[in-house]
Amino acid sequence: MRESNSGSVEMSETDKPDTLVIPIVEEEAKVAKRQVVSDRIIVKTTVNTEERVLKEMLSQETVEVERIPVNRVVDVVPQLRTEGDVTIVPVFEERLVVEKQLFLVEEVRIRRTTSVESVEVPVTLRKELATVERLDGSGEPITE
Repeated sequence: MRESNSGSVEMSETDKPDTLVIPIVEEEAKVAKRQVVSDRIIVKTTVNTEERVLKEMLSQETVEVERIPVNRVVDVVPQLRTEGDVTIVPVFEERLVVEKQLFLVEEVRIRRTTSVESVEVPVTLRKELATVERLDGSGEPITE
């Protein structure tokens, strides 16, 4: 018996065994994996500050109260009324005389005025910046 280059088994006439054994071969592949650092990054943050002056208009409303004596007899209760920017609130009382009369004692006049003022307030504003640097596996910077 002789084996040829092609892997097959040949038998000669002198070899006459009762059984013929042919080896069967099988290959196996195994796959393994591992983690490898190919590159890294570095993130740096910086904070920049900027001084600014904010300007804003502020309004302020003031109320002026003026009491005007009227001292006059009226037939009905006067209603609250507005004349321009003045609100007039009637104040009355009942006085006992031989007959009851409605007597207007005074009017309270309320005037509103508004003033505007420019205000400047210094403030510090912060702005954060991030820079990213990529490094290869050996720690050298990667330039793109």
